[in-house]
Amino acid sequence: MTRQTTRITWKTAHGAAVLLHLLFAGSAAPVRAQAHDHGAADAADSTEVVQVVERFTEALATGDSMAVSAMLLPDALILERGGVESRHHYLGHHYPSDARFLQAMTREPILRKPYVVGDVAYVVSTTRLHGAYRDRSVDLNSSELMVLRKTTEGWAISAIHWSSRSNR
Repeated sequence: MTRQTTRITWKTAHGAAVLLHLLFAGSAAPVRAQAHDHGAADAADSTEVVQVVERFTEALATGDSMAVSAMLLPDALILERGGVESRHHYLGHHYPSDARFLQAMTREPILRKPYVVGDVAYVVSTTRLHGAYRDRSVDLNSSELMVLRKTTEGWAISAIHWSSRSNR
């Protein structure tokens, strides 16, 4: 399978880098301090962002391209295997193989932790994936970072970073 990477403009890449820098700048302690529950609104937002991530994962695993597309912001970026893809490129090229792969896997969630800072949130997840895909046995630990933005219509995915390693 050939892999194409869409050219990402400096402005888009810079915006994503600034967003990630704002989320992760400095030591981890200030981020954790901001992410602690400060009332019902924060708890509701944390619940909502986790629900978006879970709906996205389920939509991807069931091949529901309409739901996957609806949860990604127009300027969303997908980072995987050292590459960066735009939403448009991901949906048109890489999404189908990701859906087929997840459909073949048994998913065992290990960790899902949301952090909400105003109208931006990120969710850290780890999952064990195992099964058979393309006549090969697969046993992976997958790490996922989803960055979400609160819009007038609710929380939507702004960026996804996936990485994995073999358990063998």
